Amino acid sequence: MRLAVASGLALWAGVALVLSQVRWFVRPRLAERLRPYAPGVAATVGGRRHVLSFESFRDIVGPLSRGLGERVARLLGITEDLSVRLERLHSPLDVTAFRVRQVGWSVAGFGLAAALTIAVRPPPAAGLIFVLAGPLLAFLVLEQRLAAASEAWKRRLFLELPVVAEQLAMLLAAGFSLGAALNRLAARGNGVAARDLARVCGRIRQGLSEIEALREWAEVADVEALTRLVPVLALNREASDLGRLVSDEARAIRRDSHRALIETIERRSQQVWIPVTVAALVPGVLFLVVPFMDALRLYSQS
Repeated sequence: MRLAVASGLALWAGVALVLSQVRWFVRPRLAERLRPYAPGVAATVGGRRHVLSFESFRDIVGPLSRGLGERVARLLGITEDLSVRLERLHSPLDVTAFRVRQVGWSVAGFGLAAALTIAVRPPPAAGLIFVLAGPLLAFLVLEQRLAAASEAWKRRLFLELPVVAEQLAMLLAAGFSLGAALNRLAARGNGVAARDLARVCGRIRQGLSEIEALREWAEVADVEALTRLVPVLALNREASDLGRLVSDEARAIRRDSHRALIETIERRSQQVWIPVTVAALVPGVLFLVVPFMDALRLYSQS
């Protein structure tokens, strides 16, 4: 009888220990239930941490891609900070995500170049150059697309700035405060300047002063006309005729825009003469070659 009771107790203890390791039987502890909601904690299943997960892989690849991308960009002569360009374009990507995408494209370019090299079998020197040019070209494609988009954004902002400055001058002359005028332009506009002003208003709501937010916008935008406009707006609490000062600055920006437009027109008008000159020179050279060759033939016979 005692042996049966002891055996039953031992069996019960063994079954309890075995079932305590089964998830559907045991109740998870409070720490395990709260672990998935803790920031910076990798995903767990059954209370065990995943060593190889998407988050851990991204945490490893992200800093490596960012450091590698920055070094390659410096070697290629790209000096402007990537974070500034992404912020200028209101891009949803951060620096790490953009560099990871660049490295991914470079790896794909390396794989494609290696496959083509194996298929074509060029000379070793040409094959090495081709394999190295594949990832470099993929890296430069994304960099060039970002640089072109950044320059286009700056150009559009420069063209919109005279109108925005004139509207701001009218609102200030009508009695609006600087903050109210900026909010009105951000709410009613639909161009690149309106999007930038919406970010400026957001920064003001986050605690920056109006002038600090405008100076931050000027640093990110990197447009000379805006850099000149911000110090005029900084006289908000000192000048009583700020509307007139902003209006004068708007006229100066419009003159700069008109001057840049005239330069572009003259440059394109000069470019038109390039194909005309080539088209006129080729027949002229042919007409000169015929008597020249004839003269050479006569001198050779004599």
